[in-house]
Amino acid sequence: MQESSPQLAPPRHWSPRSLAILVFTWFLLQIGGLFTPGLLDDVDSIYIEIAREMLHRHDYITPYINGVRFFDKPPLMYWMAAGSMHLFGEKDWAARLPLALCVLALLLSTYALGIRLFANISPAKNPDRGGFYAALALATAIGPYLYTRFYIPDILLALWMTLAVHLFLIALDRLHSKDQALEKEPQNRVPHLRDSPIVAKVGNRDSDPLSLPNQEILDTPSFASSTKNEIPTPSPLIPCLAFAAVMALNVLTKGLIGLVFPIAFVLLYLAITKQLRLLFKLHLIPSILVFLLIAAPWHILAALRTPAITMPTGIGLPATSGWAWFYLYNEHIARFLSTRIPHDYGLTPIWLFWLYLAIWVMPWTTFLPPAVAHHIRGLKQYATNRTKSRVPHLRDSLTVAKVGHRASDPLSFHNPETPAPPNIQAPDNATLPPNYEAALALLLWAAIVLGFFSISNRQEYYSLPAIPALALIAAGLLARADRLATGESSVYYEIHQAQKSALNWHLYLLFPLTTVIVFFCAWFAVTAPHPAPNTDLSTLLAANPSFYNLSLGHLFDLTGDAMGLFRGPLIAVALSMLGIGIGSYLLRRSGRTYAANLTLAAAMTCTLLAAHEGLSRFYPILGSKQLAQVINHAQQADPHADDLILLDGELTSGSTLIFYTGQQVHLLDGRVNGLWYGSFWPDCPKIFETESSLRQLWQSSRRVFLFTYNPTARAEDLAPYAPVHTLASAGGKTILTNH
Repeated sequence: MQESSPQLAPPRHWSPRSLAILVFTWFLLQIGGLFTPGLLDDVDSIYIEIAREMLHRHDYITPYINGVRFFDKPPLMYWMAAGSMHLFGEKDWAARLPLALCVLALLLSTYALGIRLFANISPAKNPDRGGFYAALALATAIGPYLYTRFYIPDILLALWMTLAVHLFLIALDRLHSKDQALEKEPQNRVPHLRDSPIVAKVGNRDSDPLSLPNQEILDTPSFASSTKNEIPTPSPLIPCLAFAAVMALNVLTKGLIGLVFPIAFVLLYLAITKQLRLLFKLHLIPSILVFLLIAAPWHILAALRTPAITMPTGIGLPATSGWAWFYLYNEHIARFLSTRIPHDYGLTPIWLFWLYLAIWVMPWTTFLPPAVAHHIRGLKQYATNRTKSRVPHLRDSLTVAKVGHRASDPLSFHNPETPAPPNIQAPDNATLPPNYEAALALLLWAAIVLGFFSISNRQEYYSLPAIPALALIAAGLLARADRLATGESSVYYEIHQAQKSALNWHLYLLFPLTTVIVFFCAWFAVTAPHPAPNTDLSTLLAANPSFYNLSLGHLFDLTGDAMGLFRGPLIAVALSMLGIGIGSYLLRRSGRTYAANLTLAAAMTCTLLAAHEGLSRFYPILGSKQLAQVINHAQQADPHADDLILLDGELTSGSTLIFYTGQQVHLLDGRVNGLWYGSFWPDCPKIFETESSLRQLWQSSRRVFLFTYNPTARAEDLAPYAPVHTLASAGGKTILTNH
């Protein structure tokens, strides 16, 4: 791997054309999906309803859902949705808007980091190409898109991690520049030292800021004149403080894991590069103060406002506990150990977790195997060369054997068969070679996130914080291939290998996969029966409750008969797969790599839009907005002051009813999972009903709207007490009423 001085790196310009493409893609996928479908039952509507209740209570410290204290998550997501609804009204699209804006921030931060890491290997006329491909991959990959269809915090973790990595690298650069400036300053002050051959080595003047092209060191201006117009070295203080602020936002997004990932990255990066001594130069005290200033107030106030109270015995809880026990221990340590109380989540097997990861990065997963192998090979080669450079007789025997190899070429790891040029080892206080920095930072970033969740409790979407790193890794390969397409580099081997690898993996992985999907979608689009008008999708599905602990588990309910309702999206996906598979492959084979990657992204955008349309058609199974609107219409037509909405089951079975009706609901046998712990507090409303209290309510003069998945059994049970009327049904859910 060839080291290059930062001064020789290509300019790191942001391209208006690249930015326009990224913003347009983001607008189509994110803003276009704000308004449909409605909120989903479960976590999507629960997070947003908590934000709505914050607005009504004017309490932004203690989260409440349906009037019950909710201790599971930190508040940043609630604050974001509440702030947006305060500005634009209590609408579902307004609550979703902050998440869409955070996706744009993630794309731009990935773009900026990609320019830093890959400007030296991108085409000289397009030094932003690596960052552009990374952001484009992130915008059009399956996982980041799917997990911004509902309001969960994991995509924010990806944003904070991307910013933290970039800020740390900037701080390290500035620290190195400051140290180098301090080391070189005495050389300017003492003429006999400045002129010494120890300082001014022949052939190594590029790294000495005192030397000028075609000019002897003796002609270098004096210290007095050189410092007259000297530009001050930027301080690492600002990026260090920004790193601390980002880490605090990370903690306010999803808890203590916001500390684990950034700190682990910093410590391991410094340890691997043998720079741990620099840790104490990273302005730790002011950074800690900034972190505490942002993160500590909410934690302190939350603990004070929900102190420990006496808990029931015999259910696994300590004798006394409050917010601190549940949030700090139960939600973090116990969840990591899979001993959380109550155990209301599934555990994704490791093999499935990694399989999902490959799916979430598609179609850009295609380019990950050769890109990862390239980075690993480069890290090994750099370590070997550093070892050799420390041994004089080995270092002196190294020669540049390949004709035309330019030592100044900043491209990545060279042909393994070609010996490295001499003296590639950087001084201990020097910035690392850019390609070594990219390989180490990205692989370490991905390994920390994926390794952590491989040994702890995990859901299928917990890998999202690693996806920007994987997108950047794939983008590096594609940027190198672009450089060969322009025919501008003399280092042919590595770039030719990048283009060859991208082409082969496209041919042998992406092309067959997309071909199978084309036939699958086309088959069902042609053979699926045409459902009758107003057919309820739930009547065409096969229930598979064993999969419902997965966030996308309801997709396993689809049958051949149900595919008739998705004919349009299926056709769109089939056509898009032709562009992803054969279309972009033919462009790549002809050497038009930029056009190939744009075609891949454009076709994937169409695929994701088709998936969004499919989600909208599947919505009656996942959400209950339509049923909430039916209740609203009934209440407007015949107002009753004491109407009661009652869910048959736990809150997540129909949590959208609370948001769309704006009313508190009662739960039948629903004192479980998310509301269970908060129900022990004295201010918990009397919302938990039993079979006995349901029958009493049903025969009372009070109008009851009963939301149930079992209308037949409920009607038989309640008929002896009062008439049972079916108000509406959708998605396998029914509203029964006694009036």
